[in-house]
Amino acid sequence: MIQLSKALHSFLEENLKELRDQGLYNEIEPVEGPNGPIIKIKGKNLINLSANNYLGLATNAQLKEVAKQTIDVYGVGAGAVRTINGTLDLHVKLEEKLAEFKGTEAAISYQSGFNCNMAAISAVMDKNDAILSDALNHASIIDGCRLSKAKIIAFNHSDMTDLRNKAQAAVESGLYKKIMVITDGVFSMDGDIAKLPEIVEIAKEFDLITYVDDAHGSGVTGKGMGTVKHFGLQNDIDFQMGTLSKAIGVVGGYVAGKQNMIDWLKVRSRPFLFSTALPPADVAAITAALQMLIDSTELHDQLWENGDYLKAGLKKLGFNIGNSETPITPCIIGEEKLTQQFSRRLLEEGVYAKSIVFPTVQKGTGRVRNMPSAAHTQAMLDDALVIYEKVGKELGIIN
Repeated sequence: MIQLSKALHSFLEENLKELRDQGLYNEIEPVEGPNGPIIKIKGKNLINLSANNYLGLATNAQLKEVAKQTIDVYGVGAGAVRTINGTLDLHVKLEEKLAEFKGTEAAISYQSGFNCNMAAISAVMDKNDAILSDALNHASIIDGCRLSKAKIIAFNHSDMTDLRNKAQAAVESGLYKKIMVITDGVFSMDGDIAKLPEIVEIAKEFDLITYVDDAHGSGVTGKGMGTVKHFGLQNDIDFQMGTLSKAIGVVGGYVAGKQNMIDWLKVRSRPFLFSTALPPADVAAITAALQMLIDSTELHDQLWENGDYLKAGLKKLGFNIGNSETPITPCIIGEEKLTQQFSRRLLEEGVYAKSIVFPTVQKGTGRVRNMPSAAHTQAMLDDALVIYEKVGKELGIIN
């Protein structure tokens, strides 16, 4: 039997109890099988409204076949980091396709979206610099900024007046060699879109480096090409970062931009230098998925149709769905324990919609985040709405 130190045991027991008492402890339910529009947990089929598999590509038959064939040729692993001999011709093809997809000169792939932000921000920014960061930016952005040791200056969420004032103050202080402004393209908990045209205008005025984390925009906005393309700003954003595990349906992340920037990341970003490359089957499947999105908007269009349908249904029932501008649809409950209870009752009735509480969102803004996908049918969404109405009325969330 493992004997923990008394100090560690006391720390864990006290803090775990506090999280459970406050309704902040997250229970994890293993999925038995593929993560599609219907999932199985403990032998029960559930309508899945919690995945980030926006376009249904995680279970796409064509991509599965590509992955299987690639394993037969290349094996299951890349075998090394990219700078030794872990760069396969597949990686080169993927990065060429990513650059085409994002409308940039070049791109670099990483093992995860989280790794991208840890890698790219810290490779360019340092203790002599400053970063203007939206207050609701993703945790990986926050951690990437911390790792860089640059001065972090948070601006109020999507508040362009606050951003401009803080940019001006940072420039006029004379304290910093470089200043970056960084934002999510689509904010994953509320579904709103960054004000990129205004951000670019401010960046040009003060010579700011621009960095957009489009993890939840790629495949979703800009006819699938992302939030930067949505605004036609491909030539105005220095860093386009994204994930390959959400709309693309596989795993990994990327940064796209000018060739010299990508060249720098290949020699100075630590996850690229010190972590084994993406597996060949994943790389081939990602490349095929990107080509599908380049060739057709069918999946993108179906995603938006389903998102609009669910959003209208929840709003009609009386749920607070915030101000989402994308298919991401929160049901904002507020109090954490009630949010957890609401999520558990939905699961018992046949809908898997995970509760989102602090620290993912601010205290008092607990919610269930609904994410319809292109793979859902209208009948599935209708069944989910019936359950939402039943549980919402039962718990006094709606009338």
